[in-house]
Amino acid sequence: MHILSLGLNHTTAPVHLRERLAFSEEQVRISLSRLACGRMPSSLTELVIVSTCNRTEIYAASNPSAFAELEAFLSDARGLPVHDFHPYSYRFEDLEAARHLFDVAAGLDSLVIGEPQILGQITRALELARGQEAAGPTLNRLFQAAIHAGKRARTETAISRNPASVSSLAASVAEKTLGHIKTASVLVLGAGEMAELTVEALRKRGVEKIRVINRTLERAQELAQRWGAEAATFEFLQQALCEADILISSTGAPHIVVDAKMVREAMRSRRARLLVLIDIAVPRDIDPDCLDIPQVELFDIDGLNAQLEDSLTRRMDEVPHVKRILEEELSGFEEYLNSLEMLPIIAHIRQRAETIRAAELEKTLRRMPGLTDVERERIEALTQSLVQKLLDHPTRHLRAEAASQRAPEYAALVRKLFDLSSTAAD
Repeated sequence: MHILSLGLNHTTAPVHLRERLAFSEEQVRISLSRLACGRMPSSLTELVIVSTCNRTEIYAASNPSAFAELEAFLSDARGLPVHDFHPYSYRFEDLEAARHLFDVAAGLDSLVIGEPQILGQITRALELARGQEAAGPTLNRLFQAAIHAGKRARTETAISRNPASVSSLAASVAEKTLGHIKTASVLVLGAGEMAELTVEALRKRGVEKIRVINRTLERAQELAQRWGAEAATFEFLQQALCEADILISSTGAPHIVVDAKMVREAMRSRRARLLVLIDIAVPRDIDPDCLDIPQVELFDIDGLNAQLEDSLTRRMDEVPHVKRILEEELSGFEEYLNSLEMLPIIAHIRQRAETIRAAELEKTLRRMPGLTDVERERIEALTQSLVQKLLDHPTRHLRAEAASQRAPEYAALVRKLFDLSSTAAD
């Protein structure tokens, strides 16, 4: 039995190709259901599909190795000829397939190193495969080991603790400066990608009251509806400034949107309540003179970028610690992989012995037609006992060595001694 991994990601394939090979959850269910219905090559016995915005990967348990069948499956599932994605894909087998999945689960293979979302996506991929009865004992063991390794990497190191994007850093800075961000009133200016990432980062920190203000109400409403926020236009900006604890601005305006006069006027009604202004726009949205206003804290993109670089450096510093954890976990999984080669051999030895015993017993009993049923049963029990006793010690020893580094040597020797074909033993 072999573990195969076929995939492509942000480092090997352009986005237009990744989009064409991406699966929705429903498409994953439909594709995996083909395995349960027997509409897949018999060489593929288990399947799990991992599909995110940055990667599509298929993991399979296969007997024998069957990358061509995996490529054909992906081609058929996504309606894309193999030659279109073959040059951009990577292939891993057995321990290297496990090593790759462990790296993915720990966030070492992500666009943003250490990002936490991928661990949940791997967990969900396993759940979907289980739901379609496509994940058997081998891939269940692999994915559970990878998820455990990913959790250890995040709890025992700081690989995911420092913000890794300007939006997440903006939310982090706001939280550190204000101190009570969950109950704060947050104002987000703009409704583009940066604004959406900011709202997402705020929600992850438990912020409940978020208002999105944009030049056009429709765009503000689209973003607000996705995240359960409020929406308004710039006509309400002055009033909103009086009420907000935090303002994070990321519009595409070519000029200042929040000037010092607006902020001074808002501060008159706030009774010395702190206002945190965070400007992540280029060109800047917030007048730098706001920094001189009492009870106002202003952070601009240059300051955030400097902090972000330091944050990412600290994440990178954790990589050696993460790799040590993954090697520990991988070592345990390697023992399991070694056992996959030995256990079928033990079963095949017993099957071969039983075939020989039954055939020889039948020939002997034909020559002794006068035996009673009780006597025939005693002779059969004797032959079964002899085979069991002869095989007991060697098979117990093989089981003990199944997870050792010498398992491949034992497997080769046993195949030769018992004349087991590799096809039958695998």
